[in-house]
Amino acid sequence: MSNDPLHGKTLQTILEHLVATYGWEGLAARININCFKKDPSIRSSLTFLRKTPWARTKVEELYVRSRPTPGPSPGEGS
Repeated sequence: MSNDPLHGKTLQTILEHLVATYGWEGLAARININCFKKDPSIRSSLTFLRKTPWARTKVEELYVRSRPTPGPSPGEGS
């Protein structure tokens, strides 16, 4: 099992999670890029993020920070 929180996650899945969590305005406030500010859509944002590595990195970092940290499994640590 991979410890990488992005393992198996597509950029679309990540973006959809962030939009559901923060909304487009909240996303634009956290990551200052125009594709989240002016007429945002999943499709146009994916196109931009796939061509712009620095922006994709910021989106992936926000996704990792926004995920709830898993607590110990039942029976673990006792």
